[in-house]
Amino acid sequence: MGKQRGNLERKYPTRRSMHWNLETRYRILLSINNAIITQTSRVKLFQALATEIHKHFRYDRLSINLYDPETESLSYFAAADGIAPEGISSKESRPLAKGSVAQMVITSKSPVIIEDLNRYEDLPSVISMLDSGLTATMAFPLMVRNRILGSVHFSFRKRPEDMHDLVEVLTDVSNQVAIAVDNMLNYVALAKVNENLERQKRFLMVNGNDAYHRDHFFYASPAMAEIMSQIELVADTDASVLITGETGTGKDYLARTVHNLSSRRDHLFVKINCPALTESLIESELFGHGKGAFTGAHVQRVGRFEMGNGGTVFLDEVGDLPANLQAKLLQVIQDGEFERVGESRAIKVNIRIIAATNQDLENSMRNGSFRRDLYYRLNMVTIHTPRLKDRPEDIALLVERLTKLQAKQMNRPAPEYSDLALEKLIHYHWPGNVRELKNLVIRLVILRPGMRISEADIDKILSTFQTEQQIPVSTLADAERTHIERALIKCKGVLGGPHGAARLLGMPRSTLQYRLRKFGLNPHDYQRGEGTS
Repeated sequence: MGKQRGNLERKYPTRRSMHWNLETRYRILLSINNAIITQTSRVKLFQALATEIHKHFRYDRLSINLYDPETESLSYFAAADGIAPEGISSKESRPLAKGSVAQMVITSKSPVIIEDLNRYEDLPSVISMLDSGLTATMAFPLMVRNRILGSVHFSFRKRPEDMHDLVEVLTDVSNQVAIAVDNMLNYVALAKVNENLERQKRFLMVNGNDAYHRDHFFYASPAMAEIMSQIELVADTDASVLITGETGTGKDYLARTVHNLSSRRDHLFVKINCPALTESLIESELFGHGKGAFTGAHVQRVGRFEMGNGGTVFLDEVGDLPANLQAKLLQVIQDGEFERVGESRAIKVNIRIIAATNQDLENSMRNGSFRRDLYYRLNMVTIHTPRLKDRPEDIALLVERLTKLQAKQMNRPAPEYSDLALEKLIHYHWPGNVRELKNLVIRLVILRPGMRISEADIDKILSTFQTEQQIPVSTLADAERTHIERALIKCKGVLGGPHGAARLLGMPRSTLQYRLRKFGLNPHDYQRGEGTS
């Protein structure tokens, strides 16, 4: 340990043997360039580089380290070639050890040449290198535009006789390697951006029926004005938000408003409808899976949490999340990482969680069906959406604006409402909240286009609603199944798009898919316009 370390960054005099003359060095660089220029993966680039260098001189170990200045850590560009000393970690990432050869290269941005490793046993990892039979090493910085990417290391069992000349040659090689590594990292980053864009495109196409328009959220009541003020305060933080309220009160719209007012607005808003998840595939849906993770997993799949990286993940009806998934969700929120099904590599994500429920989660905690620790993680800020009947000031405005919107979408003249008709709607108890009101408006636009709506018309349609609510559940389910089947027949099994069954039924595609699973319906059975009985 007390041995003199000496000046590791040796300055060798300029002397070139015929073996390394300018013409030879040029041919070496050209052959290396031709070998690596067409490679499109780290592993293939490294293998091509190792193969080509071996043609011109022998080494016993070659490795390329990448340096992360933010975490002051190293990772291998690809698996090292040649001898693998036991003490040298092969983990994906490791701290930059103080006093190590890599640390000296990266700090000084200059080559470090050790002709005799026995003289530097106090350096980290040198003992392991000696134990594996290595006696000399040469390390060069990988520099691009005055930015250090990492280091390239050549190690030897026996010190090369022409080591002085080799330093000059490998300095040129390291410059070329730096350019290739930088190009590869940029290529991989661009490929990842394109993959994310394609993934977002597919997601948006599938969920296009959930289109959000902030100016379609109408309110006039003090209660809703207070909620919107609260949303504006919390939106641009990363605090988890729990939105509570009955079905149909607009929890989805409030969640999207939080997202669109936040700094995450340029990233995806990924909605997860917890009750609609198939239990057997729920982990794959949320976390993705690796190729071959289970029967039928022919390709790697990106899950909803990875898709939402940088954006917002909305857990709709989170109270229906199974207990085993509650634990995994808690871990994702706490650690900011997860593993795909069938893989052991941790994937880091930066997401904001918004959850919604129509259940009493405090009661669910007491009966053990919802985790207490998860509840407190989700419940940093609570927003409660009031029932429609508790904010009557909004009803007339909602009727007016929704009627105009639906009439425009259906290309029909909008009906008009008498004062008594509006009064009737204001005093109705609205068990289905805004969703029920919207359905009523849609029926009126279809059945009374351009007509004046009287109190009698409202009485008639409300009585129809009440009759539907009194139908036994089994009968209502049968009616719903038949209704969906007719839509599938008409649309020939197509679910999404302007001519799909979801659009015809006036529901999001994700909701339709859930109901198809609920009723055991397969859209492929209707592709020719014929359904099963």
